[in-house]
Amino acid sequence: MPTDPRTAPGPGLAGDGPALTLHGITKRYGPVTALSEVDLDIAPGEIVGLLGHNGAGKTTLMSIVAGLLRPDAGYVRVLDKDPVREPHEARRRLGLAPQELGLYMPLTVRQNLLFFAELAGLRGRAADRRIEAVAEPLGLTELLGRRASRLSGGQQRRVHTAMALVHRPPLLLLDEPTAGVDVQTREQLLEMVRTMAAEGTAICYSTHYLPEVETLDGSVAVLNGGCMIARGTLKELVRQYGDSGVELSFSGCPPDLSLPWPVVRDGRVLRVTVDQPHLAVPQVMEALGEAAGELVNLRLVQPSLDSVFLRVTGRRYDAAAEEETT
Repeated sequence: MPTDPRTAPGPGLAGDGPALTLHGITKRYGPVTALSEVDLDIAPGEIVGLLGHNGAGKTTLMSIVAGLLRPDAGYVRVLDKDPVREPHEARRRLGLAPQELGLYMPLTVRQNLLFFAELAGLRGRAADRRIEAVAEPLGLTELLGRRASRLSGGQQRRVHTAMALVHRPPLLLLDEPTAGVDVQTREQLLEMVRTMAAEGTAICYSTHYLPEVETLDGSVAVLNGGCMIARGTLKELVRQYGDSGVELSFSGCPPDLSLPWPVVRDGRVLRVTVDQPHLAVPQVMEALGEAAGELVNLRLVQPSLDSVFLRVTGRRYDAAAEEETT
C-alpha cells in the first residue's frame, strides 16, 4: 500500500537498471538469523515468485524492501533509491499488499481506495480515474459503494490488493495475495498481475501455491532458513533441479527397498528417483512384496516446480499445511 503522500511515478522509471536490488541483506532477531546475505534483483516487467516454507524469511524480506524494517547488513535499492537513507523517495515507488488485510471496515470500497490514492498524492479526477482503472479488472466496479464490512473474504482481498495498485507503482510487493480466496478471485488477481507486468511493473509475488507461479510463468527465488538457495527462470530451475520419480506413501513405517535407483525416506513416504517413472512402477511394486499391503498412495512425479522445491529444500511444499501454520 502507498506509504508516502507524494505522487508515485508510473512503471518504467527504473530506466535500464533493475527495479529492485538487494545485496547481502542480513536480518537478526537476537540469536535468530531471519535473513543471511540475501541477494535479489527484479527487472521492470519481471514477476518473481518468492517461495519458501513458513519462517524462511519471505515476509521479513518484503518488510525490509518496504522500509518497515532495517537490515543489519547489506543494502536495498528501489529504483536506485535507498529505503534507509531516502525512505520517502523509495516508498512512493512501491506498492505493498501484506498478507494481513488492511481495510477500513466502516468505509465503502471507493472511500478505501480514495484514501490510499490521496496518500499517494492523487486528487480529484486523477484519483477517480485510477480508482476506476483498478476496480474494473478486479471485479470491484459494482462494489464501489458497498461498505468493506459487508464484503465477502474474497472481495475484501481484492480491495486490499487494489489499494496497493491505485497509485500505479513501478514495484509491487504481494505477500500471499490469494490466501483463502475463491477460484474466481484467484483468477482475477493473477490476471491483474500478468497485466501489470506486461505494462512494465516489477512484481515480487510470495505464495504458498506453486501452480500460481507456474501459471504466471515468471522467474523463481527460493528462500530456506533465511538463505537464498535457488534463483532463476522456471525452465532453468526445472532443468537443473527437477527430478522425476515414483512417490510411495504408507500407512506405517516404509520398508527398505532394493532398487537400482536412489531411494529417499521422508517419514511415511519413499521417493524413488528415476528418469522414466511409469516404466519403473512394475519393478517398484515387485520390490515391495508383502509391504504393498501398507501402501496407501502411489504418485508419478514429473519434473516441475514442485520437484524443484523438494530437491533444493528437502521438503515438499504443502500449501494447506503452510496456511494452517501461518
